[in-house]
Amino acid sequence: MTMAGTVHRQLPFTVRFEWGLDGAQAVASGADLAVVVDVLSFTTCVSVAVDRGALVFPYPWKDAGAEDFAAHRDAQLAGPRGGGGLSLSPSSLRDARSLSRVVLPSPNGSSIAYELAREIPLIAAVSLRNAAATADWVASELPPDAVVAVIAAGELWPGGSLRPAVEDQIGAGAFIAGLAAAGRGGFTPEDGREGFAPEAEAAMAVFNAAEPRLHDALRGCSSGRELIGSGYPDDVEIAAELDAGTTVALLKDGAFQRP
Repeated sequence: MTMAGTVHRQLPFTVRFEWGLDGAQAVASGADLAVVVDVLSFTTCVSVAVDRGALVFPYPWKDAGAEDFAAHRDAQLAGPRGGGGLSLSPSSLRDARSLSRVVLPSPNGSSIAYELAREIPLIAAVSLRNAAATADWVASELPPDAVVAVIAAGELWPGGSLRPAVEDQIGAGAFIAGLAAAGRGGFTPEDGREGFAPEAEAAMAVFNAAEPRLHDALRGCSSGRELIGSGYPDDVEIAAELDAGTTVALLKDGAFQRP
């Protein structure tokens, strides 16, 4: 993993927050759980598919080995939006007549999860749909001092640099707010470790501010406007289904699935 300065790793805190792959590699090192948030659309797709009982294999975007990867796992390979069949459109996964095993590449959330799986023992895919369910699972299944690294995937500018995407900060904040509601994040043992990093608290504040007008926030943000303008308004509406999904999506044996 990319080495980061100690201060950037947020080491004193049990609940951390950062952006993109570089941020993930900084704050997830040594974590008990990494939470990947890519609201428009990878982790929303995962939530919809896992709710249906399917397995979702993350994979890098535009990788030439994707077809072989899917074939060796007896899985369908999802394509780009607009190509027909399964894609990064949550609507395509919801409307599919059958859904069992899917390889779902994406440039952001899927690629980050795929890379983190090399070193992080436990990874969850979180969207607004399953943020509360995942927070409840963490509170009931992981010890109080477990380190949770929350990663907002963000988007990419045309040149390939990270574009922080507010919908992912909102989704991450929803999960962090769920942890707070469950009484997590206040752990302060003798070694000086604390609860929420300020970055995590800021993400939670963004969610709390957006929640009363969540659908408007997702429709009005840059990523939401881009999807609506491309003819996918239903995907934005599905992504805004706060707590509609009750299934936790954990990465096990290379695929996101129910615990």
